[in-house]
Amino acid sequence: MTKLDRLIQELCPDGVELKRLGEIWEALKKKTLTMKKLIPDGKYPVINSGRDFYGNYDEYNNEGNAITIAARGEYAGYINHIDQKFWAGGLCYPYRSSNEEVVLTKFIYYSLKNLENFIRDTLVARGSIPALNKGDIDNFKIPIPPLPIQEEIVRILDHFTELEAELEAELEARQKQYEYYRDELLSFGDEVERGKLQDVCEISNGRSHRNLNEGNIPVYGSGGIIRYVDTFIYDEETVLIPRKGSVENLFYLSEPFWVVDTIFYTKINQKLMIPKFLFYFLQRARLEQLNTAAGVPSLTKAVLNLVEVPIPSLAEQERIVAILDRFDALVNDISEGLPAEIEARRKQYEYYRDKLLTFKEVGS
Repeated sequence: MTKLDRLIQELCPDGVELKRLGEIWEALKKKTLTMKKLIPDGKYPVINSGRDFYGNYDEYNNEGNAITIAARGEYAGYINHIDQKFWAGGLCYPYRSSNEEVVLTKFIYYSLKNLENFIRDTLVARGSIPALNKGDIDNFKIPIPPLPIQEEIVRILDHFTELEAELEAELEARQKQYEYYRDELLSFGDEVERGKLQDVCEISNGRSHRNLNEGNIPVYGSGGIIRYVDTFIYDEETVLIPRKGSVENLFYLSEPFWVVDTIFYTKINQKLMIPKFLFYFLQRARLEQLNTAAGVPSLTKAVLNLVEVPIPSLAEQERIVAILDRFDALVNDISEGLPAEIEARRKQYEYYRDKLLTFKEVGS
């Protein structure tokens, strides 16, 4: 029997009472702060209607250990816990427990985070601008066990959160390390032959997919796969380069595919260049800097064809690709490496959070 099980058996064997949030928390200060007033190096973070801080300011209107709930917009109903002094904008609801000796603010946060999807699906009004009514969230009920049980649950969930944060910090460090070594490996001196992109590949246009039948061949747009069809436009190794939109979002493919007309595909001369090597090099080349449009980012064949590319020996290309493949799997592959570990840890955390915050109700 765990410590938590013992506490529940001792302190609330017959269940716990549900209480309205309006009974157990107090609303905090908030005030609209326009984007123009934000200070890039301000001392305090500013939270408004988004999931993340949207800037900094040199003043704060709330102490730490607070809950904020986005009130309007795309992320209405999204819940944060903030443990430092901060500025709450006009489009969020900031709260804190009205009595920490009865209900922990952090316990309320974990309880609401566990029910966040339900809150967003049922309490957020989905009009032209999604909105959460303050009265609805104040009337929402959660189970409130005795304080020692709250403390133990918060301790356990804080531990899970810290472990996930450590993994994410390691992933961020590895990504920076990967980009550093990628840039180093793909920097060549005068000893390596150079050419233009048009010397090593032919850039081809995508085409409309609207009249194609459903199948198992992926259709790529600038954001990724958009559907599956029954025929392919090309079936050899390639690098896809978006023509419009997310022009930095390159894809390496080794299976048959179709591409829409907002993305280029490349027919690579493999006697000169290994396709995966070209993919890694073009990532380093930061093609978004070649944008030719004032509005939606755009690339043209004429500009891309003139991009200078190194052409080392195929053996050297293979060596570099092998090194970068290992780094890439570690930092980007969702089936292995750190992303997979983070995803597994997140699922484990969500499972235990749900288990820990599920109580029998008194009288049920």
